[in-house]
Amino acid sequence: MSRSKTPPPLSAKDPSSFAYPTMKDRIPVILSKVVDHLTRQKSIIVQEYGGEVAREELKAMIGAISELRHCVMTNKPAKPLRDSRCDAVLWNAELARQINLKREQEEASGRDAGDELGLRWFDDAWLWMECYLYRRIQEASLMCSLLKSFDVFGQQKQDAFKSAYKSISQLTTYLQEVIDKFKGHVPESEIGKHFIEFLQVSLWGNKCDLSISAGQVMTHDHNPMTQLVALKHRLLVDDTNTAYGILWEAAGVKGQNVRVDIVLDNAGFELVTDLCLAEFLITSRLASHVVFHAKSMPWFVSDVTLGDWDWTLNNMCRMNHVATSELCQRWQGYLKAKTWEVEAHDFWSMPNTYNEMSSASPDLFNRLSQSDFVIFKGDLNYRKLVSDRQWDPMTQFERALRGFHPAPLCSLRTLKCDCVVGLESGQAQAAENEDPNWMIGGDWAVISVCERRDSSPSLNTL
Repeated sequence: MSRSKTPPPLSAKDPSSFAYPTMKDRIPVILSKVVDHLTRQKSIIVQEYGGEVAREELKAMIGAISELRHCVMTNKPAKPLRDSRCDAVLWNAELARQINLKREQEEASGRDAGDELGLRWFDDAWLWMECYLYRRIQEASLMCSLLKSFDVFGQQKQDAFKSAYKSISQLTTYLQEVIDKFKGHVPESEIGKHFIEFLQVSLWGNKCDLSISAGQVMTHDHNPMTQLVALKHRLLVDDTNTAYGILWEAAGVKGQNVRVDIVLDNAGFELVTDLCLAEFLITSRLASHVVFHAKSMPWFVSDVTLGDWDWTLNNMCRMNHVATSELCQRWQGYLKAKTWEVEAHDFWSMPNTYNEMSSASPDLFNRLSQSDFVIFKGDLNYRKLVSDRQWDPMTQFERALRGFHPAPLCSLRTLKCDCVVGLESGQAQAAENEDPNWMIGGDWAVISVCERRDSSPSLNTL
């Protein structure tokens, strides 16, 4: 991967840099939960990984994350990475560049930059700092030998999946009924109806985000299909018809050669909703090939890694539920036949906004350019799509993408930060009147689509 090209550091007063009001409370809680989990599970972890060496490594890991928590709470300057993972040199080079740019800005403003100048957790561009926080958490594992691959968020993700057994069973039962319909003739209107259902189920699955709940696992026992009507009025942007039109036209032109990419967000119930959406796309022949994109390391508490993917499918196969286990076996067949593929790329866990992808990671940009439709799941992907700026809410989605058009794309996202575009006049105020936390609570959503395809280098003009 070529060198990261993040924007210059921005002051807290700049409209495109902001720390969300709850972050100062949420991040220390997330770090405290990690330390608490590692402490309580010490004997189990040591037994699994083997002996006194694992015990000492775990002790060092707990110490490193505790120190990180203290640095965040006291707003200390961010320290360079010490591990030897291939991306560390990129992070450290970018950290140094950002600090130099900040120094130049301070001096240009006539202020004494001082010797202690650095990027501070709540004073500088939050997207960069938040991503760096999770990379620093990963450093605690990477500095180990036996525990190098240990996922400090793994247990929370697994608990979240188990808490959603009832909803998973209900969703997979309904999906199996839909699959059975397609054994016969299904009119186009019926295909469109089910497409809306599964797209919106995948959307609202994004409410299940452990980084927003500060790692608190919530029980999901509702029927996801019956929730769609109740949530309809909280869908602020609904480009479902445009998404359907893109896929319908592609299927008509290319037949059994339509590829859809899904850039995953959270493990647990949300991942299951994404799998169900992908199954419907294959069953309905709106797609013949689905590529899933996971994170290459534990990220933002509950983001899907390749390990989470395998764990989820294995546990779905073992569930004592006919539809769920049958679907899981079907999906394992898709993976063997390469009808489905799952892959990870380091770019997804870098701080770059996506308009920088063509220069920072041309291989990934070219990979997405081969797709007929790319679905980006969740809040972090949305923030990176629109450069994490506080746009006027009525800004067009395509403009906010700032030239990122590898393929027709769609963002399925429940709002968890004060950054949104594509709204109509009066929508923001109406949502504010109904729910003062509408931008950060995950209870409002958008389905935003950009039809344009442009394989030329990304623009950076806005």
